[in-house]
Amino acid sequence: MKAGSRANIASSFTVVKGAMIDETYAVFAAWDFERSKRENLDRLREENFIGASSATWLRDVAKVLNRRFDPDGRDRPLVVLAKHGLPVEEWKPLLLWHMTRDEFLVRDFLETWLFAAYDAGAFRVHTEDVEKYLGDISKRGGTTEHAWSEQTTKRVAAGLLKIAVDFGLLRGSIAKEFVSFHLPERSFLYLLHAMRDEKLSPSKVVASREWRLFLMRPADVEHELLRLHQYRKLEYQVAGSLVQLSLPCTSTREYAERMVS
Repeated sequence: MKAGSRANIASSFTVVKGAMIDETYAVFAAWDFERSKRENLDRLREENFIGASSATWLRDVAKVLNRRFDPDGRDRPLVVLAKHGLPVEEWKPLLLWHMTRDEFLVRDFLETWLFAAYDAGAFRVHTEDVEKYLGDISKRGGTTEHAWSEQTTKRVAAGLLKIAVDFGLLRGSIAKEFVSFHLPERSFLYLLHAMRDEKLSPSKVVASREWRLFLMRPADVEHELLRLHQYRKLEYQVAGSLVQLSLPCTSTREYAERMVS
């Protein structure tokens, strides 16, 4: 784990503040790669070019973005896509993948608890059930920065479900229901490149737990790979235990540039 990583920190602050999809897209669309992250966020606070409704919310947006993203490094392709106007519906799943690189709680909740409920055939999920899940965070490798009060736990549980709603995995206000989620084709291809950049073998890409972020089982991933192979968007072949996967570009950055060229 790299120095300064927050990959195992269970942050109540960022979860309660929410997904911030529109705010993140607007900030990244205006991002200046000639300036540092600090300079870009200082400009956001000074100019409020996203039209934040209050100084407090503007400060919170800057603080959450500072914690979640590395625009000059790992998250640069996400910023490039926003700057070039990739449609938000295609960009949103990529935002979810990027923000879960260093956001343990959102990643673990979606991959572990929400996917398990979905896979077991649940129709609705409730805040009380998520509160029980939060009681075992430390057993799964998560570290809270301080002890949570009962009220904080309730707010975090509600926040996690709201994030799932914002990314289109659930719907509803009080009781949340699963919806039929479909990952857009170009978003799927982007994620394939991102996983290959992490040096995963083709078989490990198919079996990756990260597809659970989008409520996808390995069989769903393979079905999409076979479909894209049929339409010559990539090459995917299986012979016994041998799996071959050839993608259109050599890296996520290159594919991101192709998406908006």
